[in-house]
This record gives sequence, structure tokens and C-alpha cells, in this order.
Amino acid sequence: MKYSEILHILTAILILTIVSGFSLAFKSDWQGLLLAFIFSFIIIFISILAKKISAHLLDSDIEHEIWQMKHFGFSSKSQFKKPIIVGIIFPLITTILSLGTLKFSALLTYETRALKHRAAKRFGYYSFTEMTDWHNALIGTAGILALLILTLITYLLPYNLVYLSKLSLYYAFWNLLPISKLDGTQILFGSRTLWSILALITATATILALITV
Repeated sequence: MKYSEILHILTAILILTIVSGFSLAFKSDWQGLLLAFIFSFIIIFISILAKKISAHLLDSDIEHEIWQMKHFGFSSKSQFKKPIIVGIIFPLITTILSLGTLKFSALLTYETRALKHRAAKRFGYYSFTEMTDWHNALIGTAGILALLILTLITYLLPYNLVYLSKLSLYYAFWNLLPISKLDGTQILFGSRTLWSILALITATATILALITV
């Protein structure tokens, strides 16, 4: 893992801590803020680990960065002079405006690249050297499924981990949005059916989490 990727991941953990523990700061609930940080670390770590393992099994490498928006419109010339770091701006703005109620947590995007031995395994240097949209979708799916499993396990455990369960679910929900380079977009490009199934499951679970105290 490159230093730049580690820095982006640590930034995402910090932003998710602010998003999840915003209301706790006003109450000076430092223990609660510490738990928010630990939960944020667990969620992002599990998501990234699942995608890293999936990428490894597909003879590829994956690198994460804070969500940035470089284009506007559909023209290739429609670009901002400098990328807008929406993975920081959007979560902070929505958190402040909603006083911590709307936990917008789309923070990271990922890029995959095939490793050289991927081509060698497939008989010929030019055979399958690039990652297909389907394989890229599988990597994104691994991250979402890992979060859904974490949500279920923490909800069923006989401990008070319901907040971790909900936060993990919210993180999966927001990252499934098919916009820009979020996980949802990369899954959708690979398989509309796969994205639809994941979106239905995640949206239903999120609605239940919101109406359940």
C-alpha cells in the first residue's frame, strides 16, 4: 500500500468519525467520540480489506483515494481546473446542515489495474491484460457484501453494537450510489442486475434501520 493511499484512507476515517460523532461533540461525549473513531476504522478497514482480497484473487491491484470530481457535464473537455474533493466537502456540509442527522458517508473511490502475471497466467502477454467491467464490479461488490455481513453480525451479537451495525449499513448505502466513481457506479457498469440486487437489499435494510429505534 502506497503512502498516498494510506493518507487518503486515514483522512476518510477522520471524516467518517466527524460524520458519525458530530452530535457527540456538542455533548462533550469523548468516550462516544472514541467509539465513533473505532467504528469508523473498523468499517473502512473491512471494506478495503474485502476489496483488496478480491482484487488479489483476480490477479490485480487496487488503490483507494478520497472521492474527487474532475469533470462536469458529458464533454471530455468539461473539466474543473482543479479536482473538487467531494469526499470531504459533501460529508462535512451535509453533516453540518443536518446537525449530524444525515450521515452522508461516500468518501473513497478505487482504481484497479491488472498485474503483469495476470496476462502470463492467461497464455499470452496480450491476453486479458486489462480488467473488465465485470471483474471491477466484483471487487466493488466484495466491499459492499463485507459491510452487509458486518451489519448483520454486529446486529445479532449480544452486545450493544447496534450503532456500529447502522453506521456500516449507511456506509454501504451511500457508496452504492451510481454517481461519479463511487463503488455503485463501478458495480453498475459491470452488471446492472448485480447492482440492482445489492441496491434493493441495502435500501430495504437502511429503511428498516431508520424506522427502528
